[in-house]
Amino acid sequence: MDLFDKISKNVGGPIGQHQKWSHGYFSFPKLEGEIGPHMEFNGKEHVIWSLNNYLGLANHPEVREADAQAAADYGLAYPMGARMMSGNTKYHEELEQGLAKFVGMQDAFLLNYGYQGMVSIIDTLVDRNDVIVYDAESHACIIDGVRLHMGKRFVYQHNDIASCEKQLERATRLTEQSGGGILLITEGVFGMSGAQGKLKEIIALKEKYNFRLLVDDAHGFGTMGKTGAGTHEAQDCVEGIDVYFGTFAKSMAGIGAFVASSTEIVSYLRYNMRSQTFAKALPMPMVMGLRKRFELLKSKPELREKLWQVATALQHGLKERGFDIGVTNTMVTPVFLKGDLFEATSLTRDLRENYGIFCSIVVYPVIPKGLIILRLIPTATHSMEDVERTLNAYSEVAEKLKAGYYKEDKMAVA
Repeated sequence: MDLFDKISKNVGGPIGQHQKWSHGYFSFPKLEGEIGPHMEFNGKEHVIWSLNNYLGLANHPEVREADAQAAADYGLAYPMGARMMSGNTKYHEELEQGLAKFVGMQDAFLLNYGYQGMVSIIDTLVDRNDVIVYDAESHACIIDGVRLHMGKRFVYQHNDIASCEKQLERATRLTEQSGGGILLITEGVFGMSGAQGKLKEIIALKEKYNFRLLVDDAHGFGTMGKTGAGTHEAQDCVEGIDVYFGTFAKSMAGIGAFVASSTEIVSYLRYNMRSQTFAKALPMPMVMGLRKRFELLKSKPELREKLWQVATALQHGLKERGFDIGVTNTMVTPVFLKGDLFEATSLTRDLRENYGIFCSIVVYPVIPKGLIILRLIPTATHSMEDVERTLNAYSEVAEKLKAGYYKEDKMAVA
């Protein structure tokens, strides 16, 4: 079979199979205007609940000024080359030192992108003799990193400590024979459900099993804990984390990520992570912009307080109106409804076209058939009026869904 013939028949798997009717609206939509809680979609103003701009830093005036000044001072190319060869600066190193101290680690290393960074961290830390144990609901970047592993890997049921221990027992038996080690991977905040990873309980298992713990805290960095240092700070277990990963794409509204650990481990990663060794360093405008974002993250706790004020009002309002928001104990707010794919898309279109509410829709195969998740991402820039408007809209579409309104072939557009 010709390679391209195979691709044309496959159309990209479970997500790609919907591209003909979803592209440009449900997938690859265009949000226009200033980044914030109100943007334009499909020619109309919407309340936007789909941006991971947790602290509202994307368009903060000090951030915009720092970004622009750095572009004027350095251009978009500096520094040229990979960090190891010719792309290192004192500003990259100062940012790394500040991040390490903030999250309670000895050292940190900047990564160009979060997704490729996590894949490469996993690939670098383990060899074929080692065993990986990981949560079943881990983000795709973790799954893809695990797939690169040439050795054994065991998955445990989501946030199930008994299941986790069972897999650690299996891993221990194998490594006693192979002479390898065990890497356990979980998330600080699971981005789909909003649940916190059970970091403290996992760390307690170190009393019985010899393993190292890697935590992907993409959603927790900057939002969780007394100072925003992360989920490990919120759970008071900083010392139990061996390798900490944070991204700049969520609370800091930027590009890139970092990995933090002991001086020895970070040095090893710095010299062995292929995704960084063979890639250009983060450009100076982004580095200087990240420094400003990081400064504001630390010096303006009111931004985090506003985020939680909005998240709390939204979640309490949803529960008071009878909605199922699952087990979330973070700002991530999933709303679980029952319906098929047609009802899900019809309801979402109704929310967008007739109520001006834009949120992410999650359906099968990401979740079981018959379920719909409308995921809301609150930010520090949302208002109580945005919350009330959204609650009222959700109440109305839920009644329509219950009455069978979205089974009709009219996509619910007025």
